[in-house]
Amino acid sequence: MPDAFPDRDCPRCPRLVVFREESRVNWPDWHNAPVDSFGSLDAAVLIVGLAPGLRGANRTSRPFTGDYAGQLLYPTLLKFGLATGDYAEDPNDGLSLVNCRVTNAVRCVPPQNKPIGAEINACRDYLIAEIDSMANLRVILALGTVSHASILRSAGLRQKDWKFGHGAFHELPNGLILANSYHCSRYNTNTGRLTEAMFHDVFAGIVNHVRA
Repeated sequence: MPDAFPDRDCPRCPRLVVFREESRVNWPDWHNAPVDSFGSLDAAVLIVGLAPGLRGANRTSRPFTGDYAGQLLYPTLLKFGLATGDYAEDPNDGLSLVNCRVTNAVRCVPPQNKPIGAEINACRDYLIAEIDSMANLRVILALGTVSHASILRSAGLRQKDWKFGHGAFHELPNGLILANSYHCSRYNTNTGRLTEAMFHDVFAGIVNHVRA
């Protein structure tokens, strides 16, 4: 089984390596490296986003921390008892996750926040290893279609057989539940594609599955 996390200077994706090196020159005080997951491997819930944001996790070293998406994600986790403490957009804010873990399908920041297919494929080994390491895992939440597809491919499944749909809950052959939500990005919330209420409904369903 591959390692669950890439090295700081992971060479797998040439385009991301160049972008990472440029970021290290431009912002030497930032993290500028693959971003590790947040939360325990003993958790029952795994949330899978797309990739670190340039001024979010790529800067702060913690998924969804310091960017707009985290302003919806982490307060939602607090509301549903999947986190404790306070979210202050800083990895030292004292926030802790409860029975929940957060990661990304791609661990390094991509230009324009858009990884290409080869990069998603190159990083999938780490997602597979992470899922395999979570003995208590019951629900995986895919934030958006890219993470949905990568999760399915991690399990050897075809996307056409398990179509993405906001609010959908798919029972996979391995016994896991794959939940779907539109990504909590600024674009989706500003356009009304995703509202806070819609996001909360998904988490209410996740909590119900975990408690069942």
